[in-house]
Amino acid sequence: MSYAPPNQYPPNQYPPQPGHSPQPGHHAHPLQQGYPPPQLQGYPPQQGHSPQPGYQGYPPPQPQQGYPPLGPAPPPQQGYGTHYQQAYPSQQGYAPQGQYPLQQQCPSHGQHAPQHGYGQQPGPPHSGQYQTQQPAHVYGAPPQSMPTPPTPGYGPLSQPLPDAFVPASDLRKAMKGFGTNEAAIIQVLAHYPGEAMDHLKNTYQQQNKRALETDIAKETSGYFETGLLSILHGPLMHDVHTLHKALAGAGTNEALLNDVLLGRSNADMRAIKNAYQSTYKHSPEGAVAGDLSAKTERLFSMVLSATRAEESAPCIPQAIELDVNEIHKATEAKIGADQLVVCSILSSRSNGQIRAIAQTYEQRYGRSLEKVLESDFSGHMKIALVAMVRKACDKAMHDAIGLEETMAGMGTKDEMLVARVVSAHWDRNHMGQVKGAYQARYKKDLVTRVKSETSGDYEKLLVAMLN
Repeated sequence: MSYAPPNQYPPNQYPPQPGHSPQPGHHAHPLQQGYPPPQLQGYPPQQGHSPQPGYQGYPPPQPQQGYPPLGPAPPPQQGYGTHYQQAYPSQQGYAPQGQYPLQQQCPSHGQHAPQHGYGQQPGPPHSGQYQTQQPAHVYGAPPQSMPTPPTPGYGPLSQPLPDAFVPASDLRKAMKGFGTNEAAIIQVLAHYPGEAMDHLKNTYQQQNKRALETDIAKETSGYFETGLLSILHGPLMHDVHTLHKALAGAGTNEALLNDVLLGRSNADMRAIKNAYQSTYKHSPEGAVAGDLSAKTERLFSMVLSATRAEESAPCIPQAIELDVNEIHKATEAKIGADQLVVCSILSSRSNGQIRAIAQTYEQRYGRSLEKVLESDFSGHMKIALVAMVRKACDKAMHDAIGLEETMAGMGTKDEMLVARVVSAHWDRNHMGQVKGAYQARYKKDLVTRVKSETSGDYEKLLVAMLN
């Protein structure tokens, strides 16, 4: 599939924002919460959650919704989206990204698509679009790169702990005595920072000499209970429990497996593997190998090795050209795809490098890399490789499509809907991007769509996370 250019998300209907000149042809229209990914200063890592604002009293303040959001930029994180702070002029076809050295050589998030709209072929490549000079290190030596830090919730705390005394007291009050105040529980848990969830649970335990999760499970039920307990797990343990659920019992929930493992940073992948081993007393590599087979198992073995290029690694033109040639020779240029060649490339490159590969492939061969993968692969392998490219090229659109998949057709895949909303909601700015992407693709409001598929307290919890 093709992706619309950043200035096409949402359609050309937005009022100019402070500090930005309006685009030609724009008309006044309500904001769609900051989607698409703006032209950024530096490459934004994509694989986990960006920092949640600290809990500031009760109820917490509403996040900024305009484009670009105001306020100081947080440190770059490899998270589920990122906080976008200001537009940046493009540099020879790509917007510079991230705060890491040499990141400006990779194409910016969302720039896989042609810049002049859906359905049109991109123009010829710009000369020097990845890098205009040779790397500063000795030619032929591996490029230097800085390790991507773990996403908030996957490593040490990235900010001071928020207040937990008041929200813990409010939660106990909502469940104490006769009846349960579900609205009060939603108000606290749908907005509390994910990386501080253990702090909230510990404070509740100290105050009341009882476990918060036990009380929630006793006082609620159904998918409302599932959603609340998923939030209480926090970002890392939510992934760990979701991964275990994907592998438990007969068969494999391939969609949940893909959600947890694909497109993750090395730091986040190591955190997931260590937490899974500690929780279930066996390795995720062994569990995945036991559920998958043949070349799909090999792909996920590569993914679990946590040896991707870091997001600070540059996109060197010669290396990108080589990868594009190898993918073409392994797919369209022969009968029968050489699956492991493609798996090896996509599982070992950074998101920025995958974006450069996808853009270069389409410029050279006139066909999107995603379409090639869809036609030359099948089954779980096809779905996984397409997801890796989508997450790298436009994570907000990937997540928007994923949410629609849980609601399309007969019946709602509630378990998957809960898991995906919880995963996306840790980063409020990214959630705004997802809602804008959903509006751009499906011409309908995501919140309204979710309301049409759910009801009761379950519906109210999902809507609170979406908002």
